[in-house]
Amino acid sequence: MLAAADITYMDITAWQWAVMCLCAVLVGLSKTGLPGVGILNVTLLAVIFEAKASTGILLPMLAFADLFAVAYYKRHAQWAHILRLLPPALAGIAAGSLLIRRLENAQVGPLIGVMVLAMLGLNYWRMYRLKDPESVPSHWSFAAGMGFAAGLTTQLANAAGPIMAIYLLAMRFDKNKFIGTAAWYFLILNWLKLPIFISEGRINAESLKAVAFVLPMVIVGVVLGIILLKKLPQKWFNISVTVLVIAAAIKLIITPFL
Repeated sequence: MLAAADITYMDITAWQWAVMCLCAVLVGLSKTGLPGVGILNVTLLAVIFEAKASTGILLPMLAFADLFAVAYYKRHAQWAHILRLLPPALAGIAAGSLLIRRLENAQVGPLIGVMVLAMLGLNYWRMYRLKDPESVPSHWSFAAGMGFAAGLTTQLANAAGPIMAIYLLAMRFDKNKFIGTAAWYFLILNWLKLPIFISEGRINAESLKAVAFVLPMVIVGVVLGIILLKKLPQKWFNISVTVLVIAAAIKLIITPFL
């Protein structure tokens, strides 16, 4: 596997390019149409690159796609919720920045896998186990806790999507408000994270060159997301994505022990 300092576009294999292109499409798709698919990128990239390096590959794609999502859905953003979530999210980013320096690549991979499975489990509990959906808290402490968790997981692994989804669904937003609010929220966080990732060595000139080659595929995903938002039956799509995410997360957890 390639580490962040070792990534050059000349050394990336055909298989890695294929996965990067797929992830670029999924990044765009997740930002403008199907948010649930975004977590798949975390696991796919962490399988083909070293875990820390994978986060540095993914973040520029996310930040690029955020620009398109905001441009298209900006009028639907709910700023009261964005402003409520940002302060604890910034605290979470600070905590994640401290924690990532103490973790080795062999630890980050399983951690990403556990985080993904935990978020999927929490989402399942919210959707299928709550007898009274009204019992989902909307108190400020709920926003504070979710904001901090989102900041922590986005700094460690760009994996805050499921947490943000749980919060926005609890607020009972329609899908346009959901995507519009998430677009602005993640644009702010992801562009703030870029200099931090550079200072940590997770992003460098060579990794940016590699990402630049797949950015057109992000635009393809953005367009697909806009088109598919209203047309694609989401139930079966979500089931297939969930199965793939679980399989990839389990692989991340067990790989260091093989």
